Amino acid sequence: MTVDVAPFFTRSDGTYLFACWGRPIAPVAFGVEDETVSVLKGAIEAVCQLAGHEMAETDPDLGVNFIVFFLREWQELLDTPNLDKLIPELDQLVPRLRDAEANQYRIFRFDEAGGIKACFVFLKMDAVMSEVPADTLCLGQVVQSIVLWSDEAFLNASPLALTGDNVAILRPDVSEIIRASYDPVMPVTADDPSHALRVQARIAKPS
Repeated sequence: MTVDVAPFFTRSDGTYLFACWGRPIAPVAFGVEDETVSVLKGAIEAVCQLAGHEMAETDPDLGVNFIVFFLREWQELLDTPNLDKLIPELDQLVPRLRDAEANQYRIFRFDEAGGIKACFVFLKMDAVMSEVPADTLCLGQVVQSIVLWSDEAFLNASPLALTGDNVAILRPDVSEIIRASYDPVMPVTADDPSHALRVQARIAKPS
C-alpha cells in the first residue's frame, strides 16, 4: 500500500506535528447508557490492538486519561462541577463552540516527552450526531484520538469507510498509518516532516 503520510500530520499553518500515546489508555464516558460505554471501550480496545498499545483500568497520575462527554448543549460543560479545574480554558472554549455551532471537539494533554497523556472528547448530540450509529460514532472518535492528527486530516473525508453491509470500518490507509506510527522504534512525538517518511517505510508494501 502506498500512502502519502505527511498530509495527515501537516497542520493548516504548514507545520508538521505528530504525537501518540505515551501511556496506557484508561477511558471513561459521561452522559450515555452503559451499553454505549461498552461500545466505546470496544472501539478503544480494537484500535489499541491495531496499534499494539495498551488499555488500563486506571492511570496512576490522572485516574482516567481518555474522557468522553456526551452532551445535549455546550452549557453542560460549564455546569459540570470541577471540570474547569481539569480544563482551565473552559470558559473561553464553550462560547467559541457555541458560536461555531460545533458538535465535537477534542483537547489533548501531553507529557514531558511530548507523548499524549490525556484526551478530552466533547460530543454535542445534535440532530446530525444523533443519526450516527453508536459503533460508528465511537470508532470515529477513538481513531481521531489515538494520535494527534492534523487539524485538516479528515476535513474532506472520514477516517472510516462503509462495507457493503453498511458496517463502519477503519480506512485501510488510516489503519496502516496508526499501526506504523506505533512501531516501537518510532518516537512518541515528532515535528520534522522526515517522520512521515519513516512511517511510510513501515507501511506494508503490495506483495
